[in-house]
Amino acid sequence: MRTIEWDKGIVTTFDQTKLPHEEKILEIKNLDQMVEAIKNMRVRGAPLLGASAAYGLALTAYNSTTNSKKALLTELDLSAKTLKATRPTAVNLFWAIDRILKKVNDSNKSLKETKDLVIQEAQAISDEDVKANRSIGKHGAELINDGDVILTHCNAGALATVEYGTALGVVRAAWEQGKKIKVIATETRPLLQGARLTVYELKRDGIPVKLITDSMVGFVIQKNMVNKVVVGADRIVKDAIINKIGTFGLAVIAHEHNVPFYVAAPKSTFDLNKKSQEIIIEERKHEEVTHFGSKLIAPFGVKVFNPAFDITPYKYVSAIIHEDGIFFKKDFKTF
Repeated sequence: MRTIEWDKGIVTTFDQTKLPHEEKILEIKNLDQMVEAIKNMRVRGAPLLGASAAYGLALTAYNSTTNSKKALLTELDLSAKTLKATRPTAVNLFWAIDRILKKVNDSNKSLKETKDLVIQEAQAISDEDVKANRSIGKHGAELINDGDVILTHCNAGALATVEYGTALGVVRAAWEQGKKIKVIATETRPLLQGARLTVYELKRDGIPVKLITDSMVGFVIQKNMVNKVVVGADRIVKDAIINKIGTFGLAVIAHEHNVPFYVAAPKSTFDLNKKSQEIIIEERKHEEVTHFGSKLIAPFGVKVFNPAFDITPYKYVSAIIHEDGIFFKKDFKTF
C-alpha cells in the first residue's frame, strides 16, 4: 500500500503522529491542510515531503476557480512559496515544487490542460519515487550479507517515502532475497521516529528488530553487535550528508570501529551545487524536547536547543546507494 495517494482532489496519507497505536488516515483537500500536515510532521521523510509538496500544488490547481491561465500560474507561485516555507532542510520538497513550476511555465497548454498537467506531474513524481526506492533496495541489498545485523537511525522506510523505503528499502530487499538479517533501530529522540515508525514497519513485515535508545549506539557498536549501518538522507550536498540529528555521531562511532556506514537516498535528495554551510538546519519547537506528548518532563522554562538534522562529512561515509547504483568513496571526489 502506498503511503500517499491522490483521488479526485483528495490526498490520503497516514497521520504519522498517531502511529504506531492508531492507523489514522488523513484526507487532505486543500493547500492549507497540506501545509499543516507538513509543518506538524503528520507527513515526514524527505521523499514523502517531495510527493506531498507536489500534491499540494495539485490541490491548488484542482481547486482553482480562476478563468485565466496567467492567474493560475500566479496561484501556483504563491502556493509554492507557502510550501517552501514549511520545512527548510529536506531538498526533495523544493525539487518537486521547482520541477512542477518549470513544467507548467514551459508549456503552451490551455488553462484546463495546465491544471491537468500539474496533477499528472505530481502523480509522476510519486510513481518515480516508488520505482527509485525499489531500485535503491536492489542495489543496496548487494552490500548486505546473510546473517548481518543492520543498525538504522530514524525512519527511512515506506512511511518516509511513497512506498518501500530507502534505508529500509535496502533491508526489505535483502530480506526478500532470503537473507537472514536482523535490525537494530534507534529510538531517535526527540520525536521517536525509530521507536514509533521504523519498529512498526519492521514488525509489520516480520523482519527481526531490536529497539535501543540513541545513547546506546556506542556501546552496541563497540561490542561488535552490528555489521552494517544504513541510514537515509534529507539532503546530499557537495561535502556531506545531512540527515536526522544523531546521524553524525553514529557515523563517527561506526568509522572508529570499522563498521561500514551506508546512506540510501534517491537522486532527488542530491543537491551537489551546494556545500553544507549553505544549508539551513531546521530548528523545531522546544516542547519536542521538554515534553513527552503533553507531559512536561523538564523544569519549566528551561532553555532548549532542538536542531532536527546534523551534518556528516564524507570521510565517515562508506557508500551512497541511489537508484542508478552505488557511489563508493572513490566516487565522492567527483561531487
